[in-house]
Formats: sequence, structure tokens, C-alpha cells
Amino acid sequence: MPHLAESSALASIGSPLLWVVSIIGVLVLLAMDFLITRRPHEVRIREAIGWSIFYIALPLAFGAYLWGRYGGGEATKYLTGYVVEKSLSVDNLFVFMLLLNAFAVPTRLAQRVLLYGITGALALRGVFIALGAAALETVDWAFLLFAAVLIATAGKLLRDAVTGRGTHVDVRRMRSVRLLRRVMPVTDDYRGPRLTVRQDGRRALTPLSLVVVAVLATDAVFAVDSVPAVYGITEDPYLVFATNAFALLGLRALYFVLRAALARLVHLSYGLAVILAFIGVKLALHWAHGVWPGVPQIPTLLSLGVILLVLAGVTISSVATTRDGPDHSRDRALNGEVAHHKS
Repeated sequence: MPHLAESSALASIGSPLLWVVSIIGVLVLLAMDFLITRRPHEVRIREAIGWSIFYIALPLAFGAYLWGRYGGGEATKYLTGYVVEKSLSVDNLFVFMLLLNAFAVPTRLAQRVLLYGITGALALRGVFIALGAAALETVDWAFLLFAAVLIATAGKLLRDAVTGRGTHVDVRRMRSVRLLRRVMPVTDDYRGPRLTVRQDGRRALTPLSLVVVAVLATDAVFAVDSVPAVYGITEDPYLVFATNAFALLGLRALYFVLRAALARLVHLSYGLAVILAFIGVKLALHWAHGVWPGVPQIPTLLSLGVILLVLAGVTISSVATTRDGPDHSRDRALNGEVAHHKS
């Protein structure tokens, strides 16, 4: 079993000290974000741009550190994985936007909802990263399984993009929301950033709880394709963790910067479908190379070039298509004509 032997010998740049420092750093940044959002307020574009610059500069600086410490190979894998995760996170933001509209979340509470979603996503990605690492260490065909997941996800993204399903969110049909309503009463209105309140002598959920649960439920779905996508770039669990963490941490601020632009990225799903399918093929070739050494592999630098080219292409085509206004279906969804269920 050539692949099993190869996987067992995989080396990680993540020393115990680097893991500890990185996890502490992520927790500090999350705590800082929770402190910033403890008093709900509408986020001004200047504030959002400032934080977005910070959360873009931070991963780029880390990439420079990796380049100097471990060489261009590891740094290129990290940067490629980061670009993949960041592009997938932009699609996540669009779904978050639909949920915030569907639940009629007040603008001043939006960043608190996003922060809960980011925290949940980080926790879920941590679980999936650990499971993925264990699978690659022990299961010879794990690469093939990941490839199948990515190609299937690409097909679903493409189908949803063609049919327009991705622009509709019916919160009434979400199982997590329906279950919560059966377990506890829900207030008719939002009560600031509080998730629960005492009403008529008993504990009740606020609509904010429902939207947070809905966002966390979507996080689980996103993690299924996100983690295998990065494992298609690098098999190092630490780099997979770093790319996920850096891509997610800046989402709160990026949401408010891209809120208007998201409605115009009408071809993003097509681009993500191509990227996921490409990485799926890359994983399949990597598995086949371990069995038949004559099978070629796709270099990481070529992967980065393809990913950047696809993202540039869909951005340019989206802007050209929506020059006279956003696509009607996506515009309609963002203006609240998705299945709306306030509380």
C-alpha cells in the first residue's frame, strides 16, 4: 500500500509550540471581536475596511514568515490554500446575507450573528481537520474519497447556479429552526444581542437564537467541502488549520465591505464549482500517483495559477453582466423576496 506508507511519514511544520501559539492567537482575536461587538452598532464602511485590511495583512505576514522559515514550497501551499478558503468564504457570506435578510436581523446586530457563525465554523473546521488527518494517516483511499466529495459538491454548486436554488432560503423548512421552536417558546421581537430572555415566568429564545442556529447549521455543510479542498493543496494539518482560521477570522468585517458587491458576483458559484472540481481531480491524480508512479501530479504553483485565473474570470464576467444592475434573481433574494419568516 504505497499511499499508506507515504501518509504515515508525512511531516508537519506545526510543532507543539506553533500549534499552541496559533490556537491562543485565534482565541485572542475572537475575544477581541466579541469585545468590539458587545455593544451593538451599525458598522460604518471605514471601520469595516480598516479591519479587513488588518485581517488580510495578518495572513500575508504569516505567509512571509513561512517563506523565510520553511521555504517557498510550504509558503506556496499555504497561500494557495488560503486563496481557496477565502474564495469559498465569500460564497458563505452570500448565504449568511440571505439568512440575515430572511430573519429580518437588525443591521446593528448583524456583526454579532456573523461572529457566532465564525466561531462555530472554526470549531467545526477543527473537528473536520482532525478527522481528515486521521483518515489520511490510516485509510489508503482517503484521497479518492475527498476527491469524490469535492467533485460531487462542484456538481451541486453548478446545478444550483443554473436553477437559481442558491438564491432562496426558506427558514421555515430548516430542521434546526423547527426543532428549536418545538422545544422552547420564541419571542416576537429581537432583544438586543441577547439569545434568551425570561418571558411570562419561563425562559424563551429570541429570534437571534434562531438565526444563530441557522448559521451554525450552514457552517456544518460548508465544512464538508472546505476542509477536503485544502487537503487537496497540502496534507499538513497545521497548514490546513492556518488557512481555515485566517480565512474565517476576517469574515465579520469583510461582510460589510462586500455587502453591496456580493449581489453582483452572480457567476461566483460557477467559479467555485470549477475550483472544487479541479482540486478534486488533483486529489484523484495524487492518489493514482501513489499506486501508479507514472501518473502525473498537478504542481501547487500551477494550482494557484488556475485558481486565481478562475476567480479573476468570474469576477470580470460578473461585473460585465451586472453593469446595468445585479442579476434579477439574486437581487430579488437580497431584497427580501426569499421565503421570509421573521420570528
